[in-house]
Amino acid sequence: MQNNRAAMFLPFDALKGFKEALEATEILVEKNFEEQLIYKINQLEINDFISIKYFTNINFITTKGLIKKLDYKNKIIYVSHTEIKFEDIIDIQKL
Repeated sequence: MQNNRAAMFLPFDALKGFKEALEATEILVEKNFEEQLIYKINQLEINDFISIKYFTNINFITTKGLIKKLDYKNKIIYVSHTEIKFEDIIDIQKL
């Protein structure tokens, strides 16, 4: 009787395969976002005036300024006096 009772509380997947499809779509969207961001970064040059939105430890920041340095090896962009990792960038626009 104990085994039957445990079976009553097993999770039920009403939309079989939906979770997997959702995860696959999420991966595609993330890859597309990364590709677009890499494309935008590759179009930048020193002294371009940009608007950049990025994530810090606790919040999102949008700032405007001149690109002082593009460090592709360490994946860092220097805007005015701010060091921003490529992985923290959410959006970047050339102004």
